[in-house]
Amino acid sequence: MLQQKSYQAKQVGPHLFEPKGPNAPKWYVVDAKDQVVGRIATVLARVITGKHKATYTRHADAGDFLIVLNADKIQFTRSKWDKKKYYDHTDFIGGLKIKSAKEMLQRHPTEILRRAVWGMTNKTSLARHQMKKLKLVAGSEHEHKAQNPQTLPLAATRKTVVNAPNASKKS
Repeated sequence: MLQQKSYQAKQVGPHLFEPKGPNAPKWYVVDAKDQVVGRIATVLARVITGKHKATYTRHADAGDFLIVLNADKIQFTRSKWDKKKYYDHTDFIGGLKIKSAKEMLQRHPTEILRRAVWGMTNKTSLARHQMKKLKLVAGSEHEHKAQNPQTLPLAATRKTVVNAPNASKKS
């Protein structure tokens, strides 16, 4: 009986992914309006790392490009707008800067979602490369129309993210 060989993605050139062929990355569009930050961040992290594909390989970039629209209209559960804090340090003594989620939304509306996705990836040079595939847009129009992005297929998303605004809650 023949055993099927496993697939290993190859790092081709400076891109770290195969630029052409069946395993080339695709472009997808996701609307983040009224989505809960943590739930949509898990989906986005899975897609940019390539874990939603059967050709996923840990050491190579197998992920797809994502354009996230309305990244400024995300939601938190309960009272996290005031209680959740974001910490930055200037590397000087006493240089700790603390911002609430509400302040972060006013100053840098896409940074909340970017930090949530970054927290769900490995902290490696490959993950830094994969984060460049995440294009966050504060409005409903994007500048990547030439790539012909498609909507993200349901197989890559979770039910709670797809139906979040109108989902019936289980009690």
